[in-house]
Order: sequence, then structure tokens, then C-alpha cells
Amino acid sequence: MTKIYVASSWRNEYQDIVVATLRAAKHNVYDFKNPKPGDNGFAWRAIEPDWEHWSTPAYRKALQHPVAQAGFASDFDAMKWADACVLVLPCGRSAHLEAGWFTGAGKQLVVYVPVPERIEPELMYLLGGDCVRDSLHDVLGALR
Repeated sequence: MTKIYVASSWRNEYQDIVVATLRAAKHNVYDFKNPKPGDNGFAWRAIEPDWEHWSTPAYRKALQHPVAQAGFASDFDAMKWADACVLVLPCGRSAHLEAGWFTGAGKQLVVYVPVPERIEPELMYLLGGDCVRDSLHDVLGALR
């Protein structure tokens, strides 16, 4: 049984399926959308509904807000706890920073490409070795 951090986007339609599949295979999985019972994960709108119009100074200030600090601590603690990261594409900057942290920490990275024709190739996935998979069956097989 592997401890897995699933990194993706809130908008990714495959993220929930990946979490459910990994759990059905008896892995321990951190789900950033539901990190613990009663917790629906971090969202910038919890700090301010108009977050999309922040200036850089407002953004820097928001990073120090207790809600942002708690969200970061939850996710980063889970990253340190996990043995592996499954990066579910498509996703954005945060998920890619998380994946990079895993490779830098010497932990396993598996990149799941559910719809290859919609994904732009990324050279730096070579940091994870032979890590790119296009089926959940292959993702499960790749996890050590």
C-alpha cells in the first residue's frame, strides 16, 4: 500500500476518478479537494470573493492570511507524508510545483495523461524518469 498525493486542478474532470481508483486499489490517498472529513480544501475565495482582481501586493498579503497558511500546511504536510505523486493532467502551476517538489525530494512521480490529444508535451517530465502513463491501469502498475 502506497501513500499517494494526487496533484491536479480543481477543474480537472478526471481527478475524482483517479482518487477513487487509487483508493479502490487499497492505496492511502491525499485528496486536496477533501483533505479530511468536513474540509473541502483551500480556495482563494475563502479569503476574498474578488481574488481574481488582486494586485501583486494584495496577493503577497493573501499568502500570509491564516486560511492560506492552513491550506498550504495541509497540502505540504501531505506531500511530506506521501511516497509518490500522481500528477493528473491537465493541471496548472501549483500541481506542477508539487510534482517538481516530489522529484527533487527523490520521491516517485507518475504523470497521468487521460486524453493525450489534448495535452501539450512537457520535456521536464523526464525528471520523473519513465513516468508518463495514459491509463489508470498503467498508473497502478507504475506505483512502487
